[in-house]
Amino acid sequence: MLDYDVVIVGAGAGGSFAAYEFTKLNTNKKVLIIDAGRKVIHRTCPITEGKVDHCINCKPCNIMYGFGGAGTLSDGKYNITTNFGGDLHQYVGNNKAMELMEYVDSVLMNFDGSDSKLYSTDNSDLKTVCLKNNLHLLSAKVRHFGTDRNREILQKIYDYVKEKIDFKFNTKVTEVDYKDNSYILTTDKNEEIRCKDLVLASGRSGSKWISKICDKFGVEQLKNRVDIGVRVEVPAEVFKHITDQVYESKIVYQTNQYSDLVRTFCMNPYGEVVTENTNGIITVNGHSYADPKLQTNNTNFALLVTNRFTEPFKDSNEYGESIARLSNMLGGGVLLQRFGDLIKGRRSSERRMKKCFTVPTLNATPGDLSLVMPKRQMDDIIEMIYALDKIAPGMANEDTLLYGVEVKFYNSVVKVDNKFETNQQSLYVIGDGSGVTHSLSQASASGVEIARILNEK
Repeated sequence: MLDYDVVIVGAGAGGSFAAYEFTKLNTNKKVLIIDAGRKVIHRTCPITEGKVDHCINCKPCNIMYGFGGAGTLSDGKYNITTNFGGDLHQYVGNNKAMELMEYVDSVLMNFDGSDSKLYSTDNSDLKTVCLKNNLHLLSAKVRHFGTDRNREILQKIYDYVKEKIDFKFNTKVTEVDYKDNSYILTTDKNEEIRCKDLVLASGRSGSKWISKICDKFGVEQLKNRVDIGVRVEVPAEVFKHITDQVYESKIVYQTNQYSDLVRTFCMNPYGEVVTENTNGIITVNGHSYADPKLQTNNTNFALLVTNRFTEPFKDSNEYGESIARLSNMLGGGVLLQRFGDLIKGRRSSERRMKKCFTVPTLNATPGDLSLVMPKRQMDDIIEMIYALDKIAPGMANEDTLLYGVEVKFYNSVVKVDNKFETNQQSLYVIGDGSGVTHSLSQASASGVEIARILNEK
């Protein structure tokens, strides 16, 4: 049996920054991080490499699993704010949450070694323009590294920590038991690992696994949210006046028909649309690059409708998964539809797509999203597109592309204290898997804080 002081399950944003902070503190703790994915250097997607034109269900999905987590091959965008991206400030306080995120930013900048611009929405004219059109721009500072540079930064972080922190990649934890004041972990490699402190940091992709562990130890969880929507793709010129000014614009709109909240999410100027594979379900996302040679002529972003459920329904993620499965069933993966076709009540076909002036960056199946998306969410998204057209003319053009579905799965909000500890002794939950954070910045910040807490314990 292997013995450690601390075991962290998940090498995503939280786990990787915990590894960094333990290393920087020159901890005397013996620390192990276990992840179902691969090292950074081995994390490549056959689609983005041009080897295939559709998801082939790599196991595990290199976009979702491995060192750095789902953030590694993302567009490398870090939002420094407590206005969205999670509720870290409710646990550690607003000032400390901001200090932790700014610390994460300084670490990233140190490893990047560039003069990457820090964007801000605070003093932009866009906020005024949005308000005049019943849209609300959320305040944030944004640092964008791009998928290419973000991967290089995380490789440097791994190189920095690998001599101090032990890692087990391509490894899943199948069982967790508690005996004699220690946790006993069993892996799919038939190994047993014992530790005093156990940190669950397996991200959104590990949400079901975390729920299983919490149920086993009687840890309270609140299951009530999932975000469902589409990924929009337009010519970059449509949003250029916005992205050049603030890069990432988090815009929220309350619909007239249902009073639902719809928001923009993960804006990728000159980027590309990509697929994600979560537990065998294909959904859609977006990436963007710092290198001009890798950039496209399009900008993409998500439009998401937040769904909160009340009793007796509890499993919000299962609701989102069922919609994604329907899309996969009809399209063999991701569905694609022109906005003009959606409004006219007809499916997009191969013939209609050949006439489309906006060239898709993802090879998806032309179809009809109204057969997949619930009417309420579809009505919300259509209303939001017309609202955005007022501040970005061209948004509601016939050839605006909609990819579906995009689903943001939120882990149950795990009940933890201000040190991220559950009511089960020495069991901690951090990052997006905790339901406390929903962003790269806040998840990374929680990793820094847990390392400091456990190092002093």
